[in-house]
Amino acid sequence: MTHPILSHDVKLQPYWWDEAPRPVLPDREVPREADVVVVGAGYTGLNAALTLARAGRSVVVLDAEAAGHGCSSRNGGQLGFGLKPGLDGLRERYGQARGTAVFKESMAAFDHLAAFIEREQIACSFQRKGRFIGAHRPGHYDALARRMDTYRKELGVETHAVPRTEQHVEMGTDLYFGGAVVANNAALQPAMYHYGLLDRVLSSGATVIARTPVTSVERDGARFTVTSTRGAVTAGQVIVATNGYTRDTRALPAFRRRVIPIGSYMIATEPIEPALMDRLMPKDRVNNDTRRVVLYYRASPDRRRVVFGGRVALGETDPSISGPRLHAVMAEIFPDLREVKVSHSWLGFVAYTFDHVPHIGVIDGIHYAMGYCGSGVCMGTYLGHKIALKVLGDAGGRTAFDDLTFETRPFYDGEPWFLAGAVLWYRFMDRYGPDRGPR
Repeated sequence: MTHPILSHDVKLQPYWWDEAPRPVLPDREVPREADVVVVGAGYTGLNAALTLARAGRSVVVLDAEAAGHGCSSRNGGQLGFGLKPGLDGLRERYGQARGTAVFKESMAAFDHLAAFIEREQIACSFQRKGRFIGAHRPGHYDALARRMDTYRKELGVETHAVPRTEQHVEMGTDLYFGGAVVANNAALQPAMYHYGLLDRVLSSGATVIARTPVTSVERDGARFTVTSTRGAVTAGQVIVATNGYTRDTRALPAFRRRVIPIGSYMIATEPIEPALMDRLMPKDRVNNDTRRVVLYYRASPDRRRVVFGGRVALGETDPSISGPRLHAVMAEIFPDLREVKVSHSWLGFVAYTFDHVPHIGVIDGIHYAMGYCGSGVCMGTYLGHKIALKVLGDAGGRTAFDDLTFETRPFYDGEPWFLAGAVLWYRFMDRYGPDRGPR
């Protein structure tokens, strides 16, 4: 039976697809040869292909599904900077200079994406409205304020704390204990961004072939043979750009063992009144909070719907189940939405890494960029471009992520058997753990 909070015609697919359904590319055979084969037609793969094709290389992009079927058209469209360990955590891990440089790569990724969209004139509702971060527990506010103070003083970030007494200026909720604003964050329509990116790639002369799973990648000296369900192509270089869907590519076991696919669930509400939206999200910012099991939400580009996401299951589940759960959490933040129905419910897989930072490099002669830990719009765009520069031998491909050990764990083969326990632990810590807040 359909849950009553789901609309009678609920769509179990991304809201973004209403405006930008997945592209239908012509069926074609795989070329016999190319300079570079890219596995994956999401943000990473297409940005790599674009850079390579514009440099004069022949490029073939293969994807097991429709181009952009994965999280490149399923994410929340929130753009910002930062990495999961935090600036202090990165400095403790890598030292002051290297840790700061690693963190600054996330800032460079945001700047690169913003400049790329402007330069290419991609119509994707890109807007710089800033981000509000809600303090989920009382002690989180002071920790958040200290972190913002560090960002402002050491990194030049435009940011400020928002005490609970002024919270309604930013958000129509009483749930949080204040928060913080990061001014230079943004939003876009993720499926429209992918559309524009794909258009630029096809115009550059690269070949993109959808619904063509890769079945093996074999190296013979200086050349690779990439075999797919539509035939084999021989190339001098291979780039793996599968991120949260790497588990589905059994031809690449070395990569499957290094990323953790985690389902991120989202809903979109039915249209609400403009006055209600103005009360809930008066500044039209993107939003998240300080929980470990993070929630993220925003208004749709036309400000008619709330788009809300998070992790609401220990294991993976169906969007018809996750939708009502997300709605219940959303209603805790915004009680005014308790009776507003869900029009869309969906999920996409993000890729975490064991050290919670992205990775880029070469394994067994194969180039890769993946493991964005929920920051794939900016990082996929940026590191897709960077890995292409590395293939070209361009020094501009250098990043602070280079040479970081891409960790795995014993007995891990790409199926995250430990995920339910980890989510349960994080939920426990969110509710009962030390009230210290983010680092």
